[in-house]
Amino acid sequence: MRLREAFAIRRKEVVALVGAGGKTTLMYRLAGELAAAGWRVVVTTTTRLREPAAGQVPALLLAANADDLLRCLPDLLSTHGWVLVAARATRRLPSTGGRKLVGIPPDLVGRLAALPEVDAVLVEADGARGRSVKAPAAYEPVIPASTTLLVPVIGVDAVGQPLSRAIAHRPRRVAALLGVRLRTLLTPELLGALLGQAQGGLKSAPARARIVPFVNKVEGEERLGAARQIAAAALASPAVERVVLGAAQAAEPVAEVVNRTSPRPYVSAVVLAAGGSRRLGRLKQLLPWGGQTMLEHVVDVVLASAVDEVVVVLGCQAAAVQRALAGRPVRGVVNAAWDEGLATSLHAGLAAVSPQAEAALFVLGDQPRLTAQTINRLLAHYRATRRSIVVPVYMGQRGNPVLFARLLFPELLALQGDVGGRVLLEKQGADVAEVDVGSEEILVDVDTLEDYEAQVR
Repeated sequence: MRLREAFAIRRKEVVALVGAGGKTTLMYRLAGELAAAGWRVVVTTTTRLREPAAGQVPALLLAANADDLLRCLPDLLSTHGWVLVAARATRRLPSTGGRKLVGIPPDLVGRLAALPEVDAVLVEADGARGRSVKAPAAYEPVIPASTTLLVPVIGVDAVGQPLSRAIAHRPRRVAALLGVRLRTLLTPELLGALLGQAQGGLKSAPARARIVPFVNKVEGEERLGAARQIAAAALASPAVERVVLGAAQAAEPVAEVVNRTSPRPYVSAVVLAAGGSRRLGRLKQLLPWGGQTMLEHVVDVVLASAVDEVVVVLGCQAAAVQRALAGRPVRGVVNAAWDEGLATSLHAGLAAVSPQAEAALFVLGDQPRLTAQTINRLLAHYRATRRSIVVPVYMGQRGNPVLFARLLFPELLALQGDVGGRVLLEKQGADVAEVDVGSEEILVDVDTLEDYEAQVR
């Protein structure tokens, strides 16, 4: 699973990272991932940040004047994809030989996010001196009011360690927040409670921001078990939406997402059945198939799968098609503009899915060989990985149906004409999960009378 999917990051998001245990690494990793997906991302700090090593960031822009920053930034984003922004750099520190980057004013973050050239802004809003646990001082964190997603970070490697300066930044403050003594062995429950503390991980959280903590350094089954306990304790706070477990430096940075209410994401199926069947010469949705119509058969297959709801998009001869589906627990929606192209049916289907839907599975109404087992394999893969696109494959060839996560709904709604969601597959690249279903059923649809007769035979 990608970080963008785990945190459900949307375009124009302002993400503030606080806490300890790898904030900077997580921030850079997320920026690189978003840029690889075609997003233009600004990375910055509102406090101080260690100057990156050579090659660690694609571009660094130092601009004490806000107007200079806003003027120079678009060209850098166009060239590099993501840019680290700061006001200035300090002199080199005698202790390390390195420099600190001095952050920008928090109100400038909202202006950056509003630029049409910017898709997301990532902000490190406090420091932790390389420790795995911290408690904020009175003057921090410095979280911009424009923040839409707050990510408190903590390191699972602190579990079992005594509460001291070796593992914690401001250990006395941590002890006071948790009601324990210094040198107390840190348990998953204590670390989770710190994440959910109003004066700990949640301090200065904007009222409208989603809060999704990240438990870092989760490597191996023992640490994964401890991280799950941290997540359970953090979710005791009503403000915490979900908890992401992972390792920011790992090849696969997300190990698991622990949700508050729904361990299994809600998936809607959208059956596309609005077309006029011009090539076939008669409406294929109503062609006979095994004692019923073809569309009835396809809809029954989808209903037999593990989807949470079924939406059927109707268009040509909508009344007749709707009568054929009478008595089935489906939501029918009529696309009056069906003859303007496939994109209009995608729009109609997405407008009708439940607000609970975290993903939509688009099923063609002329796939008579499709099975519920194949649909369930796609659903199982999505529910385990939360990849933004899940597509079935047979003998190296992609077929249908295709699942799209909610974060891609805006891009589907932006499509025009006789264009389907497949145009996003190339654009998303690494975010596309291919599931080999071992059957050619995903490649079979009915476009002509010859196709239909061959399938009947």
